[in-house]
Amino acid sequence: MTALPPVPRVLSIAGTDPTGGAGIQADLKSIAANGGYGMAVVTALVAQNTHGVRSVHVPPASFLAEQLEAVSDDVAIDAVKIGMLGTREVVDTVRGWLERTDPPAVVLDPVMVATSGDRLLDASAEQALRDLLSLADVVTPNIPELAILAGEGVAADWSAVLAQAARVSERHGVIVLAKGGHLAGDDVPDALVDATGGAVSVSEYPGARIHASNTHGTGCSLSSALATRYARSKDWGGAVAESKRWLAESIREGADLGVGSGRGPVSHFAGLWARGGLDTRPLPGEVEADWWEHIRGVRESIDELPFVRGLGDGTLGREAFVWYLAQDALYLRDYSRVLAIASRLAPTTAEQAFWAQAAHGAIAAELQLHESWISEDDLRDVRPGATTTAYLDHLLAAGARGDYAVLIAALLPCFWLYHDVGTRLHPLSHDAHPYRSWLDTYADVAFETSTRRAVELVMAAASEADPARRSSMRQAFRRSAEFEHAFFAAPLREEGTPRD
Repeated sequence: MTALPPVPRVLSIAGTDPTGGAGIQADLKSIAANGGYGMAVVTALVAQNTHGVRSVHVPPASFLAEQLEAVSDDVAIDAVKIGMLGTREVVDTVRGWLERTDPPAVVLDPVMVATSGDRLLDASAEQALRDLLSLADVVTPNIPELAILAGEGVAADWSAVLAQAARVSERHGVIVLAKGGHLAGDDVPDALVDATGGAVSVSEYPGARIHASNTHGTGCSLSSALATRYARSKDWGGAVAESKRWLAESIREGADLGVGSGRGPVSHFAGLWARGGLDTRPLPGEVEADWWEHIRGVRESIDELPFVRGLGDGTLGREAFVWYLAQDALYLRDYSRVLAIASRLAPTTAEQAFWAQAAHGAIAAELQLHESWISEDDLRDVRPGATTTAYLDHLLAAGARGDYAVLIAALLPCFWLYHDVGTRLHPLSHDAHPYRSWLDTYADVAFETSTRRAVELVMAAASEADPARRSSMRQAFRRSAEFEHAFFAAPLREEGTPRD
């Protein structure tokens, strides 16, 4: 197997933009921001700014051919991005070069419709561009451009867009990246639609509209990023996902550039400037969704535990419940100490106050529930079980290492999973329920508020962390979630005997 190049060499074949926000200027920035070495062959010289195009000059096609041959005679090309072509002669020139050189990957951004809605190509050039699709691996049209490629009317909704993309894919043997940016509303989905093998495969990528005016050159930038990311990974799906994340971040930061008085460019290097690396920083909500999904199996397994089912419907034996509460009381005493360590390590006074209040709550509020069932004298005779000891060792070790972010990730499941279980069991609570006090405690508003704040603090820390540290946080979180499962399972182990 041929090794991937350390830096993909990506050629942009497109028009210019003197303001730097679109065309080959945007392509080169996008390629670099996504880890590639960018090259450019000019198809058209465009006089434009952030308000629109003023004029276009198309150099002789013979000069375009000379540019293409000059690059490919000397440089091994790992991917090609094709943008504005303009005329049938230009399209035919590019087509001939593609047939001769057969690049490993070709992404075609069919520049066919101006922002004003005007068609940029005559009928002959449009047909030539359709014919070019068979030489591309992926085509990235917006909705009006997709309609032209299909020779149909503009799709009115997302399902119609996907159906139209499937027809284009099947007809021309090209994967279509359908883009939902022209749809109304705040949902902006994209999808890779592949009907090249007969059956239709659709991989959707949900997205939320970013309300920003810096969207000049987004189509150019996305297609260039896609070509570069694919040259690195050889995975179209992963390349789309990463390119979308990168572009969303670049759009969000675009206004800080202060370029132009119209629709300004995106900030291609915002992530690099902020972090000094290529990895995109996930939003806290994205981390939250990922971590919650990461422990889906643990959560579902907790739901199936006989202890949890009996706790919910009230059939759990008293002996097992009291044994569980005794272990939980021992756990909470050291858990509060670890919460206090988190308060000491916290970088802000607000976080210090939260973890300190949580430490107090673990002793004053939650232990009150246990003492209503177990006397302090009886509790003195209780020895921690193996699960209790192992869980506390895990938390105390995290505290001893002094890494605040990893520590609070380890502390989080005791909030999050208890609230999750308590909330879903609480509808079973009633006046005669033997364990009503437990059900009420973990489903009440105060505990919900505390849990939500804990989740927010951990996810904010994970979002800001570098990838290695975020991975350590996730591992610590998962390990604690597994201990929570073991803790719920322990009272009824070994044929119903309440022991650990």
